[in-house]
Order: sequence, then C-alpha cells, then structure tokens
Amino acid sequence: MPQLDFTTFPNQIFWLLVAMIALYMILSRVALPRIGAVLADRRSAITADIAAAEDAKQKAIAAEEAYHKALADARAEAGRIVDQARTEMQREVDVQLAKAEAEIAAQTAESEQRIREIRASAMDMVAEVARDTAREVLGVFDVTADARTINAAVTARMKQGSA
Repeated sequence: MPQLDFTTFPNQIFWLLVAMIALYMILSRVALPRIGAVLADRRSAITADIAAAEDAKQKAIAAEEAYHKALADARAEAGRIVDQARTEMQREVDVQLAKAEAEIAAQTAESEQRIREIRASAMDMVAEVARDTAREVLGVFDVTADARTINAAVTARMKQGSA
C-alpha cells in the first residue's frame, strides 16, 4: 500500500494541507456565507412570524373582548326593551282596568238606582195593598174609618216595620 510508505509521507502531508486549505477557502468564501444567509433569513422569517402571530393573538383577544362587550350590550339592550315593553303593557292593562272599573261602577250605580226604584215601587205597592186590606178588614167588622186615618196607620206601621 503506497499510503503507508513512509517515504511519501511528507508529500502526502503537503497535499493534505493544500486540500484542507483549499476546502477551507471554498467553504469559508462560498458555502458558509450562503448557509449563514439562509440561517439569517430563516431567523428573521421566524422572528417575523412570531411577531405576526403575537399581533394576531392580540387582535383575537381584542376581538373576543369586543364580542363579549357587544354581547353584554345586546343583552342589556334586550333587557331594557323587555322592561320598556312590560311597562307599556302594564300601563295599557292599568288603563283597561280603570275603564272596566269605571264601567262596573257605572253599572253598579245604575243597578242600585233600579233596585231603589223597584224597592220604592214595591213599598208603594205594599202600602197600597195594606190600605186596601185595612179597608176590607174594617169593612168586614163594620168599622168605618176615613182614608186619612187608614193612610196614617199604614204609614206608621210601615215605618215601624222598616226600623
């Protein structure tokens, strides 16, 4: 094996050094700057992506807060509308109730007036029947009394009975 021949070692070492220096020069001047540029581009892209993701996260948090605020505002508005509608309905119910109560009061007053009229009419009829009956009874017993005396007796008795 010629590689293990000690006489060719200085020559092999020289070419080894030349090849290493050439490889170092090629790598340091061509390949490593390209690799460094690619790594720097990647690093800046990753940093930009992280910054964009953080910005998007902040925007999402702000949008979520705006959503929750809008939802709370909408719920509050709905509650206000419900309360307003309830108040309006209650007002309308109160108006209708007042109308109904007024109608009932008017009908009650009218009914009471009719009852008073019927009662007065009935009392007049009872007084008339009592007078007629008193005349007939007195006539059966052959007692004569004038109309004024009979009327006074019936009126006194009716006042006594109603008291």
